[in-house]
Amino acid sequence: MHKVEFPAYYIDRIIARRGKLHAFETIDPRRTALIVVDMQNAFVAEGAPYECPPARTIVPAINRLAAALRAAGGEVIWLKSTPGDWTIFFEYFEGSHRRAACREALRDGSPGHEFYPGLDVKPGERIVKKKRFSALVQGSSDLDTYLRSRGHDTLLIVGAATNGCCESTARDAMMMDYKVIMLSDACAAFNDENHLNGLWTVFQAFGDVRTTDEVVGLIEAGAAKPSGRRRAG
Repeated sequence: MHKVEFPAYYIDRIIARRGKLHAFETIDPRRTALIVVDMQNAFVAEGAPYECPPARTIVPAINRLAAALRAAGGEVIWLKSTPGDWTIFFEYFEGSHRRAACREALRDGSPGHEFYPGLDVKPGERIVKKKRFSALVQGSSDLDTYLRSRGHDTLLIVGAATNGCCESTARDAMMMDYKVIMLSDACAAFNDENHLNGLWTVFQAFGDVRTTDEVVGLIEAGAAKPSGRRRAG
């Protein structure tokens, strides 16, 4: 698991900007969705084309968050990277020596496309296949339509990679008026520097950054209060 320690001047800048460290101090779990990003074999399994070894260490935290949110009346949504024929990315950002393996790893129905073993995906939970890094960018998926139909206004972002698909989805979510919290110990990147950079980008302008312990506490506290609005559906 990554070691996360923001420099003091990072924290000082955030507090100077908004007058406090955390933008969102409470959670209504009944209006909250846990968005689990790309915890697929292609990114998590040993030897996979996009292997992110730290992602294997965050599985317990993701499962703990999922259990807490389910128990409090929230929802868990699992994202799968399914880019298909994304020409620009595969032709220009993946060399010819690995292009075929990368495409195959993310092909719908391939072993790489499946969720990493150990994730507690419950029967009936929503699985969203996205075509781009962000699940919310135009044409990527139906995630936004689904979230709004369910009355969700708060998204907890976990998964891989922190500074890639997690950050991309978090940025778009805030721009579309969702409250965003990224979990520092339930996201993973290819190294500590990338992880910290992704968290910092989100923390300064796109959402909160908190630990699993903190968010579970907010979920449990929120469950004890009446919901401000009934969820649709």
